[in-house]
Amino acid sequence: MVPAVLGAARIAQRLDLAMTEQQLITHWTQARNHIIVAQLGPIFLLTLTVAFLQFGLADAGLPVRIAAAGILLATGVLGALAQIACANEGAAIVRDLVAIGADSALSRTVVASAAWINVVRIGTPALFTVIFVVLLIALFAP
Repeated sequence: MVPAVLGAARIAQRLDLAMTEQQLITHWTQARNHIIVAQLGPIFLLTLTVAFLQFGLADAGLPVRIAAAGILLATGVLGALAQIACANEGAAIVRDLVAIGADSALSRTVVASAAWINVVRIGTPALFTVIFVVLLIALFAP
């Protein structure tokens, strides 16, 4: 009898821990905002590097060019990690919305946008990598 009571208590505890539709939508919005903010640093630095190349960055000393590449790499990696983490959270939110049977128009829109999560998780970091490689060539190719 005791195991059955403990099992029922665990189930009740898990139900209390479940998030509401409103809480999930709030977390979705926060994750989306974090993705946007995570992109600002790399976009700004990539753009700035292109501008600096026009003003002679490629002709600067090797330590300056290595520093520029390192700054771009660090910012890109940190931005990508933040984006991937937020995209994973977004995917979990979608699964939770489906699991609780949320059927508001907003919840259906969030669930329908789940396919685009992979653009954030894979596409954006891949695009950054391509741009980074092109900038490395511009910085270090003779």
